[in-house]
Amino acid sequence: MTEPTALAPYVAILGRGQGRARSLTMPEARAAMSVILSGDAAPEAIGAMLMLMRMKGEVAEEIAGLTDGARAALALWTGPAPAVDWPSYAAGRTRGQPWFLAAAKLVAQAGYPVLMHGWNSHQATGASVRAALADVGIPQVPWADAPGTLAQTGIAYVPLEALCPALLNLLRLRDVLGLRSCINTVLRMLNPAAAPIALQGVFHPSYRELQRDAALLLNQPGLRVLKGGGGEFEHHPTKDITLHGLQDGAIWEGQTGTVLSGHQRLSETDSALADVWQGRIQDPFAMAIIISTAALALEACGIADPARLARDLWLRRHDAKAA
Repeated sequence: MTEPTALAPYVAILGRGQGRARSLTMPEARAAMSVILSGDAAPEAIGAMLMLMRMKGEVAEEIAGLTDGARAALALWTGPAPAVDWPSYAAGRTRGQPWFLAAAKLVAQAGYPVLMHGWNSHQATGASVRAALADVGIPQVPWADAPGTLAQTGIAYVPLEALCPALLNLLRLRDVLGLRSCINTVLRMLNPAAAPIALQGVFHPSYRELQRDAALLLNQPGLRVLKGGGGEFEHHPTKDITLHGLQDGAIWEGQTGTVLSGHQRLSETDSALADVWQGRIQDPFAMAIIISTAALALEACGIADPARLARDLWLRRHDAKAA
């Protein structure tokens, strides 16, 4: 039974008024998320808490605490940890094909198991992540099946509704409130199988440092946060973009570099992911997106010459030995 006052102490901390309100500490945020996911919070209180946090601006301690509370509600991962956590929670209004799926597949073929998870809204025509999974051979599986699938194929995608329906319900409060909340950030931070490398995309640059600092509080060893295509971890090959993250648990910063010249939007290509992956179409721009994104991921995994390996993996992507 819902306790109307269960979340009230945390709402009060955030909303006491000018000069008295403050941000939640990490333990407070963790406890608040536990209350929410237990079902012991009134929906009005949940909305109030999320919007108060949005109005003041979330801090790293809040994101870390909420993420920790969300992780505690998940069913345990029953296999070896994947090498890479690759979340996908961006809307698809401003990008085209989800080229990053091919990059993730290349990373898996390099011997670094990749766990993908996500939920996407407002997808533009041709931008659907889930519709494109099969184009590059990424299986979509329930959470309980993900460890076994990862052991067999090196890569798997778990839908958010299969991972934690309660978190999807929180995310979809955007439809009620008319605004995104920090739940979008929490889901990017979730890393449900405790992979040592986490790859996160953002749309707004300010979230790069927020997610990095929250990951530091959560003792994440390796992290790369990229302002990527439509908010995904997907590199635009003509742009030299600053990466924020962690290396061996310490704050790290680097640049993506560029591999092409000129100016072209990610959505400005009529090529389909399946055609490019199968080699039916040679699209230099699309291939540059895939290869440069894979190289960034491989660099995070510790590869000394990631660009060279990414190119080689692309050329051998249909070789049985590469899978």
